[in-house]
This record gives sequence, C-alpha cells and structure tokens, in this order.
Amino acid sequence: MAGTPGSSAPEQGQENEPLLGPEEAEAFQSKWQAVQTAFVDDPQDAVRTADALVAEVMQTLARSFAARKEGLESQWGRGEEVLTEDLRIAFQRYRSFFNRLLST
Repeated sequence: MAGTPGSSAPEQGQENEPLLGPEEAEAFQSKWQAVQTAFVDDPQDAVRTADALVAEVMQTLARSFAARKEGLESQWGRGEEVLTEDLRIAFQRYRSFFNRLLST
C-alpha cells in the first residue's frame, strides 16, 4: 500500500487514532489535572501520584491490547479464520503504539 497515491492519508489518520476510549481518556485527564494542581502544595506527593497514574494508564493500555489479542487468538483456537481487515487494524494499532513509544 505504501507508495500508492492517496493511500497515506487514511493510514496516517489511523496512526493517530486514540489508544483509549474518550471516556477513559477524559477520566485520566481529570486525574492528571488534580495531580498537577496538587504539585503546588506537595510536590513530592504529586510526583508519587503522577507515577501511579502513569502506571495505571500503561496497565489500561496493556489490558486493551491483551483483550484484542485474546479475541484474535480465540478465533484461531476455534479454527475460525480471522478477517484480514481485523488483522490489519490490529497490526496498525500495534505499529502506532510502538512508534509513539519510540518517539517520546
């Protein structure tokens, strides 16, 4: 697909697709705002809380990827053929997450 005229725009949009649902992301943003505000009064506790919050986000992402992988593997285990489109989407999500981790 790479190199096909016009094909990079849709893939680029999928590359930047949010890794969390909007409700989860909003909840984590609210927690982060509270931690950031608390920094003024107790920086040490704010850093500890920020560490825990980042760990929570990472665990949530890991569970999300594991659940998708489990779904695909259960289809394979039952002898079902997984649609190439489902595999493409899963692969794109992995690639996007991988690239985001390396670019930080």
